[in-house]
Amino acid sequence: MNIRLLPKKDSTCSIWSGGLTYEYIIYPKTANYADRDFIFRISSATIEKVPSEFTQFKGYHRYLVMLDNSLNIEVNKEEKIYEKHEIMEFNSDDEVTSYTKGTDFNWMVSEKISHHELKISNSNQNYNAEIIILFSLHITVIKINEKPYYLNPHDLLVIENLEKENIMLHFSNECLCGILDF
Repeated sequence: MNIRLLPKKDSTCSIWSGGLTYEYIIYPKTANYADRDFIFRISSATIEKVPSEFTQFKGYHRYLVMLDNSLNIEVNKEEKIYEKHEIMEFNSDDEVTSYTKGTDFNWMVSEKISHHELKISNSNQNYNAEIIILFSLHITVIKINEKPYYLNPHDLLVIENLEKENIMLHFSNECLCGILDF
């Protein structure tokens, strides 16, 4: 099992058409965002321009969560509203236009991956997925099999669990919890 703490302050910043994006992780490490050859990518973006057209990606499923306010959005010409911390799922080649400024969490998963899920959790959980992602929404202590990890808001903890061991997680506060099996 490999556990990596990826603080927000250490993420790589780049520009997208609507603001800035901060990449936490692209998996595998040899993957390249521009080549669209990754299994998954986790980032946080600022939406500074209204309206903003989201970048389209063929072959990816996306989870998006607003971190600071609600999201007024149009997906394939259909208007939708998502509250702060509500999980939005969509196909990466959908036409998505945001009418809200703010900051989001973004998880892109290759459609080649058959099992992935994102939810909000603040209770004890037992997981045995191959990849577990934990994104802190607040100051949080996460205990993994009783070992504590201290996260600031918007820090990311990634657990590579290729042996599919049972892992007991304890949360002191709400986190986004994602699982992925190859």
